[in-house]
Amino acid sequence: MSRIVVDIETVGKDFESLDKTTQEYLLRYAETEDEKEGIKDRLSFYPLTAEIVTIGLLNPDTQKGIVFFQNAGDPLLPFEEDNVRYETGTEKEILEKFWDVIKGHDKFITFNGRGFDCPFILIRSAVHKIRPKKDLMPNRYNDTHIDLLDQLTFYGASRRRFSLDMWCRTFGIKSPKEDGITGYEVKDLFKTGRYIDIARYCVGDLRATKELLNYWEKYIKFSP
Repeated sequence: MSRIVVDIETVGKDFESLDKTTQEYLLRYAETEDEKEGIKDRLSFYPLTAEIVTIGLLNPDTQKGIVFFQNAGDPLLPFEEDNVRYETGTEKEILEKFWDVIKGHDKFITFNGRGFDCPFILIRSAVHKIRPKKDLMPNRYNDTHIDLLDQLTFYGASRRRFSLDMWCRTFGIKSPKEDGITGYEVKDLFKTGRYIDIARYCVGDLRATKELLNYWEKYIKFSP
C-alpha cells in the first residue's frame, strides 16, 4: 500500500485585474471599506479568483517528497534538499505533474483536503482542461482519502474546526508557523519573488501533516 500526503499553496489574483462585472459581484454585499478589503484579502481561498502556486507531496512511510512550484523568474533546474525534490513549472505544468504522481498511490492524506485542497485542484485542473487521474473526492467515509480535519473533529461531531497549527501545538508537533511564515503571507512572498520560500513552507506543512497522521493513528484511531 502506497500513501502520500498532499498540500497546496494558492495566491489570489490582483483585485484590480478582475473585470468590472466580477468586481461588482464580489463586493455586492460589502457595506464598509473594511468588508471590501476583507473580500479582496480572501481571493486566495477560491479557485475562481486564485491559482495554485505550489503543490507538495510527501510519502509518510519513506519520508521522501516532491514539490512542484511556480517560478516567474529564470527557470530553475530541479534540485533536491532534505529528501525532497523541487521542480518548477506553470500552474498547468505543476498540475499535470501532480496528477502523474498521485495516480500511483493507493491512499492520500490531507488536512482539510476535502474542504480546500482537493476541490481547488479539481477546479484549477478543469480551467486548464486537465482531466483527473484519481478520485480526489471519494465518499467521505472511504479511507482512500484521509482528511485529518474530518478525523480530528469526528466528522463534525466536534463543531469547532481548529487550524493545523493549533493541532500541532496541542500535540507537541513542530508547526511550520514556527519558522515565521503563515499562509496569509504567501501572496506577498509570491509578489516579491520568494518562490522557493513558499515551496519550503509547503514542505513544512507536509511534514506537520505527516506527524499529525502518526499521532492520530497511534493515539486516537480505534484499532481492535
